[in-house]
Amino acid sequence: MSGTDSSWESDAESSILLRAVSQWRGDSASWFEGSFDRLRETVRVNPLGFEREWIESWLRSIGGCEISWFSGRGSAWEMPFSRGAAEGDSRKILNALHDTGRITRQEAVSMLPVIALAPEPGAVVLDLCASPGSKTTQICEHLGDSGVVIANEVVRGRVNTLVSNIQRHSSRPAVVVQHDGRHIPKVPSSGFDYVLADVPCTGSGTTRKNPEVWKKWLPSSGVSMHSLQFDLLRRAIAVTKPGGRIVYSTCSLDPIENEAVVSRVIYEGLARVIPAGDILPMVPAKPGMTSWPILDDSGEVSEISPEFHFLKPPDDDELSSQLEGCLRVWNDLIDGGGFFLAILEKEGGEARMEFDSKVIIDDRGDLEASPVPVNKTLRSVLCESWGSAPQHIWTRGKSILWSTEEAERIWRAERFRRGGKILIPGDRWRPLKVIHLGLICARIRKGRVERLVSKAARSLSNEISEPFVRVKSTIFHDILSGEEPSSEQIGVATEKKGNFVLIDDHGACLPVWIGSRVTPMINESEKTILRATMGLAVSDIEV
Repeated sequence: MSGTDSSWESDAESSILLRAVSQWRGDSASWFEGSFDRLRETVRVNPLGFEREWIESWLRSIGGCEISWFSGRGSAWEMPFSRGAAEGDSRKILNALHDTGRITRQEAVSMLPVIALAPEPGAVVLDLCASPGSKTTQICEHLGDSGVVIANEVVRGRVNTLVSNIQRHSSRPAVVVQHDGRHIPKVPSSGFDYVLADVPCTGSGTTRKNPEVWKKWLPSSGVSMHSLQFDLLRRAIAVTKPGGRIVYSTCSLDPIENEAVVSRVIYEGLARVIPAGDILPMVPAKPGMTSWPILDDSGEVSEISPEFHFLKPPDDDELSSQLEGCLRVWNDLIDGGGFFLAILEKEGGEARMEFDSKVIIDDRGDLEASPVPVNKTLRSVLCESWGSAPQHIWTRGKSILWSTEEAERIWRAERFRRGGKILIPGDRWRPLKVIHLGLICARIRKGRVERLVSKAARSLSNEISEPFVRVKSTIFHDILSGEEPSSEQIGVATEKKGNFVLIDDHGACLPVWIGSRVTPMINESEKTILRATMGLAVSDIEV
């Protein structure tokens, strides 16, 4: 048990969780041995970034190994040190890569649900329980610059974390909303192409990153979570298009939170299981369980009261065979965290909505802070500042946002509620409570466009002409080394001062202020990466 804290060992060996696992599988000793050591650092490389080749080469140079079973967009890497244990320049560059959205630090097994969901570009996706946002950003990597992912979170503090991660990643397709996932509106009215339900759980598979689980986990915890998990999955299916795909996942090993939940929606005829092994053939895992004991809080088998009959394993062969199509990722098999997922397809045809002859039109507007497409006046201001204005530009408060065609379609479409009794006209988000949209590009101040946000600059360079200035890579080298090239060397007339974005021979962007001197307008993380890619020292940056 290398890499462990000795105080964990006694908690683990006497834990109720270990007793429970011995009831769920025969070789609990093997699981225990693989559930103890601290997790190694794992990262996902953003394929939408522009330095992917350099990043992968750098990860390899510090001992990183590509994760063999990862079949999503981009790549995933396991590092030769535990989470957060990088040192020196490696630590600084790794932190900067994450802060700038070029990589995402994410536990390896938690990358599985989006790989299983496999959303296509242009799709309309719901991430039902989205915070902190690592899976939302992974969905965005599948969508590229088209499609939309409605990222939902009910807790306000976690909404802020979700927005921060989406902005860190520079994701255009994301729309952040705040709803109780059990009652999230079906918007668009036709339903979602894909829904991810990575639901709250007891975390019994997370012992390698959260050792408190050894002391705190009890079987009754899973029983108490079951109803919430079932309600979330049921709503996920309800808002999916017929034939659409739903992925249900937890970081729990407890069948009460996993197979028992899936069994109920299959029994009700809401969805069918798609064999996960066919979609994820390289993942070291076991089939879903078809039989499981009901445990008391001592970890012993107990009788179940009649009101909890739905927790029992099924006695139907067809239902049992579908449960085998679920995926159980045991810690020892994957040398990581424990995980469960089920891939579901919604059953049935398109339901017909009976419209009331006396339909009520609800034309209330959105909340004042909701994002709206830019008006003609603001578009003219953008064109004056940028030379042109891309499509699907929005404003929220003083922020200029860039989104996608599919997000705008949702905003413009009318929708019915309460079985066709209420019509909500288009050109609004209601009944969705939208907190954030797309990628922040710039801000408006006193009716003028302030400088471009560095995260948006490179993508916008293909859409607008101003305020970009093309320069040699040596200019970047000089500025990032602390030198001050003249405006003439940069190619800007002496009398012109203000915000510009320099683009070098390789397409890298450097926002600057040109006045009496040239000042880079980027944060320390961006400076670190630009210097690293140019072979400059990253320690003690003073620019």
